[in-house]
Amino acid sequence: MSVKKLSDLAKTIRSKNAGTDKITFDIIFRERDTYEKVKRSGVLTRQSVCRILNADPARLTDFVEYDPACAIKFTILRLRPSGSPGDADIFGAQQYAPFLDVEVNMPD
Repeated sequence: MSVKKLSDLAKTIRSKNAGTDKITFDIIFRERDTYEKVKRSGVLTRQSVCRILNADPARLTDFVEYDPACAIKFTILRLRPSGSPGDADIFGAQQYAPFLDVEVNMPD
């Protein structure tokens, strides 16, 4: 078994606005085999996503393993609306960084 970073396995790791009150995340894989191995590893679950984002589980509105696109997608409620005073990321595009270094145990 080898340990790899999620950023080395995924084609795309991104976050973006999903309306004014939500941020959505997409983790997309090139190969179905890699996607399936990451899914089976259990590294990305409703619980782990909340832990990685340091977010209350009540903020997680959606969590989907979307097999046709080899993607894991999830959405959280923002702490404040996009563009409101104190919002540090109006487009929600800088929220994905905590997932880059997530370690995944991959079978050899």
